[in-house]
Amino acid sequence: MANATLARPVTPATRRRWISEESLAGWISISPWIFGFIVFTATPLFASLYFSFTKYDILTPPQWVGLDNYQKLFTDDRLFPIALKNTFLYALMLVPLDVATALGAALLLNQARRWQGFFRTVYYLPSITPAVANAYLWIWILNPNNGLLNRFLRFLHLPAPQWTVDPFWTKPTIVVAQLWLLGGSMIILLAALKGVPVSLYEAAILDGAGRWRRFKDVTLPMISGVLFFVATVSTIGALNVFTQGYVMFDENGGPKNSALFVVMYLFKRAFGSGYLQMGYAAAIAWVLFVIIVAVTLFQFRMSKRWVYYEAGNEG
Repeated sequence: MANATLARPVTPATRRRWISEESLAGWISISPWIFGFIVFTATPLFASLYFSFTKYDILTPPQWVGLDNYQKLFTDDRLFPIALKNTFLYALMLVPLDVATALGAALLLNQARRWQGFFRTVYYLPSITPAVANAYLWIWILNPNNGLLNRFLRFLHLPAPQWTVDPFWTKPTIVVAQLWLLGGSMIILLAALKGVPVSLYEAAILDGAGRWRRFKDVTLPMISGVLFFVATVSTIGALNVFTQGYVMFDENGGPKNSALFVVMYLFKRAFGSGYLQMGYAAAIAWVLFVIIVAVTLFQFRMSKRWVYYEAGNEG
């Protein structure tokens, strides 16, 4: 009869060696990401912070100017306050409409019994359309003279706005073009709606709750966390708006600078003809970054009042 081979006991030294080997394997696995983050994200980030305190035009070495760029932004620059105001107004118009239309589309799809996959694909397709192509499409649709929408309005004997000419309509024009891209938010909200327990609706029906009460007291609280996520992402995207304004109008922001946004102004200062003010553009970028962080923190603080979590508490 062969002697049974006894397994060697695991000593603390052996366990430490295993942990060390696993840690080394983990670091090796994520090393490409770490390298890419350091080279392509962290280094440009801190370089831009340094350049924001310098006078730098790429062609000559940067010259340290301290807070001059930031002081000029808020005291001497005529266009930056306009760009900041336009950006905030655009975000205030877009974010509520974006969340509402995405939620409406998700509710419709959630109620669909047949062809749900087809309609989900149709709604999502504009989201994967190149941003420049989408902007040119809406330039054609909203053309004041022979655009598709104004032709339809004139056929109905209704007023036809000067979408891309009248400063009053430039920001609503970009909002309409951006609402077309609701597919991403819609898919996220649709997934949230699918996760609402059916038993809650059944209990609400037994209590006599109508369709509106079920939506207000069951659906909205159960998807409030996802709504908060969609609103936060939409806000960050709105404050970073660039492509739509730049393509549909120009780097000068259309009629009377009514579509001049912060990122467009940053681009103009950095790469516009006769500018190449990289240090000044970096200062604009960091001001926008601070604004976005402040707005996001405010949203997180306000979310404690209306976001419901299944753990049993709000916020």
